[in-house]
Amino acid sequence: PIPMLDGGHLVYYLIEAAKGRPLSQRVQEIGFRFGLALVGTLMVFTLINDIF
Repeated sequence: PIPMLDGGHLVYYLIEAAKGRPLSQRVQEIGFRFGLALVGTLMVFTLINDIF
């Protein structure tokens, strides 16, 4: 799942439950940036696909 969208926090909660401790802020930040980049890439791809 994409962390930026609905359900992304559930993945973090599941990982925290499995590890038994919370994820670091750094790991969460990397996940959110990756999700944002993925959504941005999808938007650009869709826009280019609509134009051409």
